[in-house]
Amino acid sequence: MANERRETGLHSLRWRLLATVGVAALLGLAISGVLSYGQAQHEAEEMMDGHLAQSARLLLALVSDNEAHLAELAKRLATVSNEHGSAYEPPLEFQIGRADGSLLLRSAHAPDAPLSGTPGYSVIEHDGLPWRMLTLAASAAERSDYRVQVGQSIALRDRAALEVAGQAVLPTALISPLLLVLLYLSVRRGLKPLDELAADVASRSPENLRPLATVDAPLEAQPLLLALNRLLGRLQDTLDKERRFTADAAHELRTPLAAVRIQAQVAQLSRDADDRQHALTQILASSDRATRVLEQLQRLARLDPLVGLSSRQEIDLAALARQLFAEFGEGAGASPARRLRLQADDSPLLVRGDAELLKIVLRNLLDNALRHTQPGSTITVFACRHADALSLGVADDGPGVAGEDLPRLVERFYRGGDARAEGSGLGLAIVQRIAELHDAHLQLENLAAGGFTASLRWPLADAG
Repeated sequence: MANERRETGLHSLRWRLLATVGVAALLGLAISGVLSYGQAQHEAEEMMDGHLAQSARLLLALVSDNEAHLAELAKRLATVSNEHGSAYEPPLEFQIGRADGSLLLRSAHAPDAPLSGTPGYSVIEHDGLPWRMLTLAASAAERSDYRVQVGQSIALRDRAALEVAGQAVLPTALISPLLLVLLYLSVRRGLKPLDELAADVASRSPENLRPLATVDAPLEAQPLLLALNRLLGRLQDTLDKERRFTADAAHELRTPLAAVRIQAQVAQLSRDADDRQHALTQILASSDRATRVLEQLQRLARLDPLVGLSSRQEIDLAALARQLFAEFGEGAGASPARRLRLQADDSPLLVRGDAELLKIVLRNLLDNALRHTQPGSTITVFACRHADALSLGVADDGPGVAGEDLPRLVERFYRGGDARAEGSGLGLAIVQRIAELHDAHLQLENLAAGGFTASLRWPLADAG
């Protein structure tokens, strides 16, 4: 159960969105924090350099104004060096002297650096640690050669800069958990229509295949809803067809089975040998009819689920027609009261498909022609090339089909108004399904000179 929950979490759209947006937001905050930290540290360094410069100018001014009282000035400046300052007030050490390098005043822990160097900022080493130093000389207008040198330990300056930068980044760190919570709530609210859709689908019974409501659905969910509604429509059609198919199959099987039962009772009760023999003959005929129906149903059951042929081979339609004609011509189903003719091109008529299925097509079409024509009729098996297509089929010179029946011939169990029809009403439905699997078109039509033709046609662009 725990594994199922974990796998569900990994494949959850909500958690994927939250993870993606959350990581992007946190990454953005992290980059912003790093940039803010670096900028704050740089500004802190600039501020402390400014503090050094300001302190150096004040000291230079004090020395210039107290030139005659340097001893008393030294006592007063002893308080400038704050040894226990906070991170924002690092101790300031200083030296005061002249341009020739002579030293006048210095704080207790000031680095012993020469005053005669070039004025400006520099970094020196004192007691094994780096120090930031600023040397400032009196201007020519002041007519003096005093020099002031102030400095701070870089370690203390870094601590102060770190404190400032940390305070700058702290709000970003504090707002991150709140941001994640807000993201979660936003994603949850945004995906609520999908949750409602899932609840609607889950609450439905298998019989409820009504379309899902699309009025209030968000725009992004509309394609999914339309696809689901199309699927529900196809499922409804499939269920309706299955119900009709089951009812029709039960009806078709009920008739021969009832006949078998009646004729069996007749044979059982009959004392006359001829009557008993006739009843047994009828039993065999009804059994054969039931067997044909079951065979056709089984064939349809195998063909219906297919979405295409698993393998296609090159087939010569003309050779296939000759083979089937030979089988029927030898008495494999042809009636001696009907004439069979073959019309097949001498050149190969190549298509790609399943030869066994195409043989079933010809057998069914021949069987239909034999059942629906009068004795003395001519039945033609043909495979030929037309201007725009290749065709394989059967034609006869019988009475044809009533106009109102023609569009419904491919419906299952439909036999039209011909009272002489003895088939199951599944033959042309099977032919239609095989035609679909071969990307061919089933053409059924009455001939102008009388008769009927049924054929599979392959457009020349698709043949072969």
